[in-house]
Amino acid sequence: MDGQTPVSTLVSRASAQLSQLVRDEMRLAWVELSVKGRSAGRGGGLYGAAGLLGLLAAMAGVATGIAGPAEVWPVWLSALVVTGVLLALAGVLALMGRAQLRKAAPPVPRQAIEGVQADIETIRTKGRTRR
Repeated sequence: MDGQTPVSTLVSRASAQLSQLVRDEMRLAWVELSVKGRSAGRGGGLYGAAGLLGLLAAMAGVATGIAGPAEVWPVWLSALVVTGVLLALAGVLALMGRAQLRKAAPPVPRQAIEGVQADIETIRTKGRTRR
C-alpha cells in the first residue's frame, strides 16, 4: 500500500465522523429550540400579566365612573390616576410580551438546518473532487 491508508479505514473514519457530525447538529437543534421555547414562555407570561393589569384597569375605570359623581374632585381624580397608571403598565407589558414572542417565531432550529445543509454541500463537493 506504500504508506497509504486502506480504503476500508477511510470509510470507517468517514462514517464515525459523519455520525459525530449528526449528533452535534442534533444537539445544536435541541439548544436552539430550548432557547426559543423559553422566549415564547416569557412572552406568554408577559401577555398574561398585561391581560391581568388590563382587567384591573377596567375595574378601576368602573370605580372611577362610580366614584366621580359620588364625590367631588379628590376621589374621582385619584381613581382616574390609578386607572391611567394601570393602563400604561399594561401597554408596556404587552409590548414586551410581543417582542419576546417575535424572538421565538418561527420555532425552527435555523442554525442547525443551515449547518446540516452546509455539511451536505461540503460532502457533495468533496465527493466530486475525488472521483
